Amino acid sequence: MLIYLRLLKESFNFAINALRNNKLRTFLSLLGVTIGIFSIIAVLAAVDSLEREIKGTMSSLDNSTIILMRFSFGPTEVPRWKREQFPDMSYDEYQYLNRSMDDVEAISYAMNVPRENIRYGDMTVEKVEIGAITEGYYDIEALQLETGRFFNEAESVSGSPVIVLGHEVANNLFGSSDPIGQQVRLYGRKFSVIGVLKKEGMNIFGNSKDEAALLPVNVVRRIYGDNNRNTFPQIVIKPEAGVDNAEFIAKLKQQLRSYRGLKPDEIDNFFVNQLQGFADLIDNITSQMNFIGLIISGFSLLVGGFGIANIMFVSVKERTNLIGIQKSLGAKNRFILFQFLFEAVILAVIGGLIGLFLVWLVSLAASQFTGEFQFILSPWNMFLGTAVSAAIGLVSGIIPAISASKLDPVEAIRTGM
Repeated sequence: MLIYLRLLKESFNFAINALRNNKLRTFLSLLGVTIGIFSIIAVLAAVDSLEREIKGTMSSLDNSTIILMRFSFGPTEVPRWKREQFPDMSYDEYQYLNRSMDDVEAISYAMNVPRENIRYGDMTVEKVEIGAITEGYYDIEALQLETGRFFNEAESVSGSPVIVLGHEVANNLFGSSDPIGQQVRLYGRKFSVIGVLKKEGMNIFGNSKDEAALLPVNVVRRIYGDNNRNTFPQIVIKPEAGVDNAEFIAKLKQQLRSYRGLKPDEIDNFFVNQLQGFADLIDNITSQMNFIGLIISGFSLLVGGFGIANIMFVSVKERTNLIGIQKSLGAKNRFILFQFLFEAVILAVIGGLIGLFLVWLVSLAASQFTGEFQFILSPWNMFLGTAVSAAIGLVSGIIPAISASKLDPVEAIRTGM
């Protein structure tokens, strides 16, 4: 064991001497490994960071959450002309499902409406995102309040003029004053502020509840009506934990088909979108991005491998005399083999570590410039970069190392003289 530790130390010294004595040649040869590792780990780190950010954005919603609407989140075999004829989800259907469906933890009716300006005295916050929802959405998305409360079922059903403000909206309107109980103007009428959401920051899609306002959907229904195709009404359902999703969805479809009077031979005129499917789609996209990035980066590693092999062939040629002396003094073939193999691995790892260092610098700079979005170089990616570097060194150095180990000691000494 000690002899191999000594061998590793000598190989490390030979690798460092190669860097010192032939700086330009070694630098150019290691450049391929450095660029290859930089490309691979940069791609993996970027995709991992993107995936983490997207899933973090979705973390407030359970993957089992179901969204009923006339649109599909993913590809569908239903032709476009037929989809355009699908009716919107109605408030009456929401009430029916709320009464008839079992194993439901929370259910909500929601409408997408344009941004609006909110005023308080002389202060105005422009283009505030309006969340027109029923009281059940509080439990579906696990909203967190900084102060006050959320509107209840009675206020939701009656369409009471109450409003819950996002953190930034409340801060811009009221500053350090207490907003609870104050009156703000929206849609030309007054709304009482009953709650303020906790600050959550911007997500990857550029949205944030910090810049939103939530109010009972029935207030918005009176303004926009129930036949406005631009509000994209939807019913959001969160099943209870442990419920069989396939069975739950089957029952949900049956209930809605029955309510809409669809015949057995007619297709569903609605879509049951599940967030798990959206999460699977994200995983599929990120996997493809990783695969494409790895293929492109693989060409850089191939060039780097040839560079390491070139260094090792030159190193064998320069140290032919030394190899002959070592073998004449009793050094075995495997000793010579491991000596050059370790040297190749060490050189490749040095190139890989430089690549990882560059990725780290780029991730720090990118995180500073992008603000909320954080590029993260995970320990797994660092380990992967080091392991791939070592593997490149091993593969690239094996042939030069074998050729060195098979040299005849007499011929090696004569050739080196």
